[in-house]
Amino acid sequence: MLAEPSSMELLSFFVSLSTMLDFLQPQMIITLVLRLAVLYAMWVIGSKALRFAERYAESAAGVQDLKLFRYVRLGWTAVVIYMAVVVGIYSLHMEQFAAFYQQGNEVVAWFTQVIGRIVAVILLSYVALRVVNTLAERIVPGSEFSRRTVRVRTLTGVLRSTATVVIVLLAFVMVLDNLGVRSSALLASVSVLGLAVSFGAQSLIKDIFSGFFILLEDQYGVDDSIIVNNNPNLSGGVEKLNLRVTHLRALDGTVHIIPNGQIQTVSVQSKEWSRFVANLSVGYDADLDRAIEVVKKVAGDLYEDAEWKDHFLEAPEVQGVTALNLDAVNIRALFKVLPKSQWALGREFNRRIKRAMDEAQIMIPFSRKTINWGGEPLLVEFKQTPPAEFKADMKKRPDVGADTDMNV
Repeated sequence: MLAEPSSMELLSFFVSLSTMLDFLQPQMIITLVLRLAVLYAMWVIGSKALRFAERYAESAAGVQDLKLFRYVRLGWTAVVIYMAVVVGIYSLHMEQFAAFYQQGNEVVAWFTQVIGRIVAVILLSYVALRVVNTLAERIVPGSEFSRRTVRVRTLTGVLRSTATVVIVLLAFVMVLDNLGVRSSALLASVSVLGLAVSFGAQSLIKDIFSGFFILLEDQYGVDDSIIVNNNPNLSGGVEKLNLRVTHLRALDGTVHIIPNGQIQTVSVQSKEWSRFVANLSVGYDADLDRAIEVVKKVAGDLYEDAEWKDHFLEAPEVQGVTALNLDAVNIRALFKVLPKSQWALGREFNRRIKRAMDEAQIMIPFSRKTINWGGEPLLVEFKQTPPAEFKADMKKRPDVGADTDMNV
């Protein structure tokens, strides 16, 4: 049988309880609530991480028995509850529970020295990333295509990605340092590992160095039209450029991802200025002087057109007859225009010159062949050979097509 508490014992308990309640202050309550809120946030983050690991193990790894993850979650919950109890005892200054009070002191000290610094590092890293993104968004390239626009768009993307990598790496090292992991030893190990990996990643290093010199020398940039390694299949507009690869968007929408180290030669079609070369062919029976005048008139009208005049950097140049081919005479005209304007202006010139040549009755040659059989009409007769004569004729011929099965 349990002994009932005496009246003196009950009195002393209520006196101690009232004394503790009187000892509580609003500052202590606020401190306790904040510490418990931090523990709750830590529990939520840990639980979400464990659930993510459980889903990954179930879907990707194909793990069927997930009892281990449930036990881990229960253990994590029990640990957080125990930490909340000892933190509460320490926050309320309940020194009569000496063991729990000391553990609460250690937990709070660890949170203050470690978690607080880690949170500060994460917040500062987040602010730094936001500042980098804001500055990158404020650097707005011009709407018109120019070398400054190309360079600004290229360097903005490269600097943003580089700054993001540097900030994340620094934050990671500082978090490890606050957790008690010696970052110097870790960096030394990583450097040794990097030295070993570098021997097997020479192509990666080559790509990075090539990309660095591409940016430094402004060989090409985002929105430039280029041809890589003199290969027409690797041509198009540069969509993205970083230190390792170049993303090239072809005319049909295909994206070519080319490592910078594999780029030997680059033909840039949009650097500083461009030129459309018009090679027009006319027949040998055409009036060349009149044809040249038609070309000059069409080029002059195109140059004076208000819709196209801004594309020109100088007046068109008609060079005259440049070649005498087997079936046509070539007349050449040159148009020096803004970068990437040569294709649109060339299409417009071709449309206008075809119409002008038709109106002037000057024929632009097209491929045709004439077979001359002589002055007499050609008579073609089809004669059927009897089977006996066909066999005799085949026996007289050399062994041609001996492997063919002939059934007559």
